Amino acid sequence: MATKALIASLAHPDELYALLKYKLTTSDAVTDYTTRDKVTAKPGSPEFAYQMCYYFLNQTSRSFARVILELHPELAHPVCIFYLTLRGLDTIEDDMSLDNNVKLPLLRSFDKIMYQKGWTFDKNGPQEKDRILMVEFDVVIAEFLKLKEGYQKVIADIARRMGNGMADFCEGKKVKTMADYDLYTHYVAGLVGIGLTGLFSLSGLEDPSLANDEFLPNQMGLFLQKVNIIKDYLEDLQEGRQFWPEEIWGKYVWENAGLGSLAKPENVNDALACLNELCVNALELAPDCLEYMSKLKEPSVIHFCAIPQVMAIASISLFFNNTVIFTKGGLKIRRGLAVKLIYEGTTFEGVKAIFKRYALEIARKNSKRVGTNPKDESFMQMSQACSKIIRWINAHDHKNKPVKKLTLLDMVEYGLVAVLVALLALLLKGLMQSAANGE
Repeated sequence: MATKALIASLAHPDELYALLKYKLTTSDAVTDYTTRDKVTAKPGSPEFAYQMCYYFLNQTSRSFARVILELHPELAHPVCIFYLTLRGLDTIEDDMSLDNNVKLPLLRSFDKIMYQKGWTFDKNGPQEKDRILMVEFDVVIAEFLKLKEGYQKVIADIARRMGNGMADFCEGKKVKTMADYDLYTHYVAGLVGIGLTGLFSLSGLEDPSLANDEFLPNQMGLFLQKVNIIKDYLEDLQEGRQFWPEEIWGKYVWENAGLGSLAKPENVNDALACLNELCVNALELAPDCLEYMSKLKEPSVIHFCAIPQVMAIASISLFFNNTVIFTKGGLKIRRGLAVKLIYEGTTFEGVKAIFKRYALEIARKNSKRVGTNPKDESFMQMSQACSKIIRWINAHDHKNKPVKKLTLLDMVEYGLVAVLVALLALLLKGLMQSAANGE
């Protein structure tokens, strides 16, 4: 466990407890294949491809590996292969050293590549962090081909749709309008939610009808990706990319100044106004995300979906009206807080509590900034976004409030009350009649 994470949470005992608990409760499955020397199977053997996939899963995302491995056994392996497939796509799309003559055909045919035994790719630049995954991508294909046909179809379909969408943007399509922004986040993240929903439905652990409507799982992905895009403002600029929609940031910069001008100290009010508008746009997706998660039944699936969602709303609270986005970049919630949220979000009731807590926290921050920035007109929109989250939660609580079953004691008490009411009614009637008779 990183000492830095412990130090950051020193003032938060509940986070320190969560960090220690998380470290001490790591299962053997999570620690398997974390390094290459733990891959003990011989190359070419059936076990080798399996072990290598989990080695790559640990290398690409150690924290996400644990989340996947804690899924129900029916889903853990298909989701692992789905993740590595999309990681492969992203490694090609993200590599700025690859010429489009090489990149575009790969992106547009990646679904077919998944059926080509032995396919590998060694043309990624040496600095590409997941290059080794592509060099040995044949192990992912080998495990993909062992999956049930239904799982294969879902993964290949998402690879086809995502690869073609990525290729469109690599060919020159830019994120200018809000429609472009929604389309780009659909391709790189919304489709992930749609694909996962397809796997959940096929597993038999969730209602098959869950996969019939792509709107809600798409919203889940958009929420996560929009939060990431906000976070990566400086990093993307430094690497020659920009995903903040020009329809938004164009309102806050001088003509021909460019998105990078928001990072200048003299433009801090414009920068914060732009940032806050994007925070509103992301937070407006939260009720749909809650609606989606409310439909899930399998506990491990609920937790799997909840973890990134609760971290996303906590991140919005951190990013909102925060100049660090423009000065240092890489702004993240504390590791201790992240682990604490993991434990709190194990049930949908826990998820609702987290969303409500952060909606109220953001609302308080929003009220405190009134009148502090003449360039920022997002106060009402943010207020409404927070209130919609709270209203959704309150409505869900009311709708699902359990009906109390009457006990024998309850029935006796209600009976006594009824008798007393009847006696009082008779007494009142008698008094009224006496008064009428002048007695």
